[in-house]
Amino acid sequence: MTRLLQRLAGGIALLALTVSAASAETFTLWVRSDGSNFMPRIVEAFNQSHEDKAELQIVPVAELVQKYATAAAGGQAPDALSLDLIYTPSFAAAGQLEDITDLAKSLPYFDQLSPAHVKTGTYKGRIYGLPYSADSSVLIWNKKLFRQAGLDPDKGPASWAEIEAAAEKVAALGGDIKGFYFSGACGGCNIFTFTPLVWASGGDILTEDGSKATLDTPQMRDAIAFYRDMVKKGLVPEGARTDTGSNFFAAFARGNIGLAPSGAFAIGALNTQFPDIDYGVTFLPGKTGGWSSFAGGDNFVVTKGTKKLAAIKAFLDFSYSLEGQTLLARYGSLPVRGDISGEALKDLDPRYKIAAEAMAKGRTPYSVVFNDIINSMNSPWVQMVNEVFFGDDVDASLATAQETMQGIIESAPGN
Repeated sequence: MTRLLQRLAGGIALLALTVSAASAETFTLWVRSDGSNFMPRIVEAFNQSHEDKAELQIVPVAELVQKYATAAAGGQAPDALSLDLIYTPSFAAAGQLEDITDLAKSLPYFDQLSPAHVKTGTYKGRIYGLPYSADSSVLIWNKKLFRQAGLDPDKGPASWAEIEAAAEKVAALGGDIKGFYFSGACGGCNIFTFTPLVWASGGDILTEDGSKATLDTPQMRDAIAFYRDMVKKGLVPEGARTDTGSNFFAAFARGNIGLAPSGAFAIGALNTQFPDIDYGVTFLPGKTGGWSSFAGGDNFVVTKGTKKLAAIKAFLDFSYSLEGQTLLARYGSLPVRGDISGEALKDLDPRYKIAAEAMAKGRTPYSVVFNDIINSMNSPWVQMVNEVFFGDDVDASLATAQETMQGIIESAPGN
């Protein structure tokens, strides 16, 4: 009888293992190479602790959007994708993403997820993307140069006038030292770091639903004048005019720039690659105060028709857990779940807390044609920012950009 019971118990255990293995799923997941530091670690931790598995593929940043569009059209797309949040409306409008509204609303912490990400993940009232990774735009300054210029190294500027005054004093140190830097021919860089100056001053570049361009406003003109004045005074290196983004971070990292708008990613990069640079982090201010930030990063989206939703939900639950959010924070992304953000960041550089606050209250322009109006090298935004910062006719540049951008918006499918 004892042997019989042992055999029965062993058979039940084997049956349970067989059923469990049969019910476990493996889903495919893509991430752009910007996430190559944190995503493999999260996938590894998930796979080690769960019966369901994620099969990860890292795709070069410049190739991911086109590769996914092609794969989705051909029925070869991955089950899920960590997608730059600005492109979520485009793929949702194209019918290539699964409606995950019910999944999203079932999460007990849904209202703690980054609101800017959730907004871009929503199309016509339904949710197609949930926050995954995050970055924010901030202002960084070189404390060593501030000391040499007679400025308080521990106090960041809180208005445009304070930025310009500090830049003037730093530039007065002479040699190859300049007061301020921005990438003048980079659309993505300037939507990330210049637009918050406009937002913090009460302006915007698009209406809330993305249906109208609102470029020509007093707030935009004031922000343009602010940059133009620093360029005219020689506070900005000449190379900024033609920089398409290659020196967006590198210019400050050389140690001869006083201030620069940048992203939260700069904290980790400076700490690990340029430990000798003593720097501060603060918010990007409005003309006379206040602040704003671009909330960047990725949304987690699901390809329409996937059969792996149970495994995908398990992966999301793990990613949103304290362990997952801590892994994100430790390896290059800000947490996207506000109620545990502080705990996830507690053992990291305290400057991350400023960046996390900026992201949590940050904004992201909403458009189904974001690439065409902003990111493309031929976009009206790219052409406008370079012309208005360095050219001779701000009025004409603004008018052309406004008209062209509106035309692209109105010609989008569904409009």
